[in-house]
Amino acid sequence: MFEPDMAPTAPVLDLTPQDLDGILDDLRAYHAIFSPLFQRREQRAWAETYLHGLLLDIPRTSIEPMVLHLHGADRNAVRAVQQFVGESAWDDRPILQQLWREVAVDLGDAEGVLVVDGSDFPKQGKESVGVKRQYCGELGKTANCQAGVFLAYASVHGYTLLDRRLYLPQDWFGEVYAERRAACGVPDDVTFTTKPMLALAMIQDVVAAGALPCQWVAGDEAFGDCLALLDGIAALGKWYVAEVTRTTRVWRARPATAVPAWSGRGRKPTQVQVAPDAAPALTVADLVAELAPTAWQRHTIQEGSQGPLAADFAFVRVVAVREGLPGPDVWLVLRRSVTDGEVKAYLSNAPADIAVVRLVRVSGMRWPIETCFKVGKQVLGMGDYEVRSWRGWHHHMTLVLLAMGFLVRLQGRFEKTLQR
Repeated sequence: MFEPDMAPTAPVLDLTPQDLDGILDDLRAYHAIFSPLFQRREQRAWAETYLHGLLLDIPRTSIEPMVLHLHGADRNAVRAVQQFVGESAWDDRPILQQLWREVAVDLGDAEGVLVVDGSDFPKQGKESVGVKRQYCGELGKTANCQAGVFLAYASVHGYTLLDRRLYLPQDWFGEVYAERRAACGVPDDVTFTTKPMLALAMIQDVVAAGALPCQWVAGDEAFGDCLALLDGIAALGKWYVAEVTRTTRVWRARPATAVPAWSGRGRKPTQVQVAPDAAPALTVADLVAELAPTAWQRHTIQEGSQGPLAADFAFVRVVAVREGLPGPDVWLVLRRSVTDGEVKAYLSNAPADIAVVRLVRVSGMRWPIETCFKVGKQVLGMGDYEVRSWRGWHHHMTLVLLAMGFLVRLQGRFEKTLQR
């Protein structure tokens, strides 16, 4: 049976620059919030130019076209904006922290969800920071690209991007890439970090700042299969609903463990092991095959602009596996398509007595970050940058995040106006 009281996960962000005639005063007021965080007057001026440029309705929002549109054929202005984005030493951390405070005003909700995902950027040549032949999600194949990890926020009020990290492949930390690292300005203290650990660092930063209410973290199996990420989220007091592969192993009940008895030979055992007669851990696929038909319940969920979708869900309390031993008690959330029968699996550390409709809602919260990428790339020039440096990549993405936050703020204001 469908649940008519199921609330949408988040309203769709459908405000675009084409809708923004006559909003320059609003943009200036928004820029003024962040302006004091730029140390130099020219930095403040070029930040306003760049934000305005990202919002222009032009075919490509890279530096030269946006400056041409706003300042005419001024080569000095082009070079100044290139220097501002790619080289100028302004600190973007306070700017992002202020963005989080603004997002809290516009979208903040106690049930807010932090969503992690990667987004890739095809690139020509080998000079850009972090570029390498690797799997490129945008192209769906291995290609020359840069890979980013992003954090979004979603609530019943809307969604936007919060933070970004550039992923450097492990090869980039070898001697072969030493000159390229130096040329791109990669800081000496940057070390190889996996994508899930980059995501955890962003989550930790947002939680530590304390400006943005949130309870949940969602992500796909590229992140859900990283146990260190899940345990790191739990250590922050947050609840995850993370997709995992069907080969993930769990116990239906907590197995007995003990230190094995000493045989009288060799060293005495000191490591706890699962008791020999304990039931083995099952894969998610095996557990799904064992479920009775009555275990499944039909729920509806709002996913993006597609409208309400129906899916069958099963909820099973299981014991997670940690290095071959029983770990935390968690929910295994199973979601089965009513059209093709495909089953997706999620693990959640939410409390045992939680209402399952809350788990249903968060299981459908990946679409906001995917829509953020679409808006970012198709509307705000997220992938149109031509800077090659470490600093330039992060500066550009920071300003894209500010531009997206501006769209979100305006959409909220327009909606309130229409409701009067």
